[in-house]
Amino acid sequence: MKLPIYFDHHATTPVDPRVLEAMLPYFTEKFGNAASRSHRFGWEAAEAVETARKQVARLIHARPQEILFTSGATESDNLALKGVARAHREKGNHIITLPTEHKAVLDSCHRLEQEGFRVTYLPVNRDGLIDLDRLKAAFTPQTILVSVMAAHNEIGVVQALTAIGQLCGERGVLFHTDAAQAAGKIPIHVESMQIDLLSISAHKMYGPKGVGALYVRERKPPLAIEPLIDGGGHERGMRSGTLNVPGIVGLGKACEICRQEMPQESERLCSLRDRLRDGILSRLDDVYVNGSMERRLPHNLNLSFASVDSESLLVALNDIALSTGSACTSAKSEPSYVLKALGVPDELAYASLRFGLGRFNTEEEVDYVVDRVAEAVTNLRSLSPALE
Repeated sequence: MKLPIYFDHHATTPVDPRVLEAMLPYFTEKFGNAASRSHRFGWEAAEAVETARKQVARLIHARPQEILFTSGATESDNLALKGVARAHREKGNHIITLPTEHKAVLDSCHRLEQEGFRVTYLPVNRDGLIDLDRLKAAFTPQTILVSVMAAHNEIGVVQALTAIGQLCGERGVLFHTDAAQAAGKIPIHVESMQIDLLSISAHKMYGPKGVGALYVRERKPPLAIEPLIDGGGHERGMRSGTLNVPGIVGLGKACEICRQEMPQESERLCSLRDRLRDGILSRLDDVYVNGSMERRLPHNLNLSFASVDSESLLVALNDIALSTGSACTSAKSEPSYVLKALGVPDELAYASLRFGLGRFNTEEEVDYVVDRVAEAVTNLRSLSPALE
């Protein structure tokens, strides 16, 4: 066992060696621009891009022509929300989302509010899941888009996508989901779930950073999206710019591996996660699980340790890579906005850690982390004035 141990797979994942192997030729030997249609270098690059498009589509049960390549899920979220809202302004100005969404969705909604759109932030239940009755009540004749994260990056809860998609479909409202954490970890079927737009990021599924995709359902007439980037009309005019061929190849290969290995990998990670949870709970009192355990990603665990400050705990666990929440907000000292939305008291929100297991973690590492967490929490509690 090598130290430090990496338990922060929601922030990013290591590139799988098989993904790297697939990418390498497209840096040096097959370096052509996929838009160059007059020679073999361009043809090879374009063929690789189309192969990747098929691989991404197969993972989520979509059609290849419904996949647009982007720089990652943040860009995909921005394109989905801003692009759809601005293109459908004449139909309505109302968007529904959750206060627990990723900042890429929340900040896009805040930007749209400045442009005159109205956004409803639906409260979630204590377990982090959406209340479908509240969603039904939130629809108005002006509602054009609902955006709900498939699986949460901080608390790991998996939303009822099929039920949400059905409610949206019945009302002719578009449904977007940020699936950066879900894609490759749990089954996604965009057709049966009635998903219209879906965001993916390669680096959350053992692919490279800086590349992602946006699924856009094929419709007649086509689903209108106002582009964020102009210049060349790449990706069906929705996302201009020279395609990142090595990255796209890596994303495609990562999706292919996930599709083939997801059932076995999910079962193994769920076993490791439960071993971690049971080990910690058997050694420590006053530890609380944040978010639903029944509807949860197989590799996620979010715990609050009463009478312990999570920043001090991270320092004590300096040989383990963990986080207090989203990597996008981890530099801030406030308690997690996600946990606060769940109704977690500040003292427990300040005492939370996110454990994200991954493809290459082992039972030996889990047992080491259990020992270290139990030791560190016990030591910190012995120093805590709250227990005097």
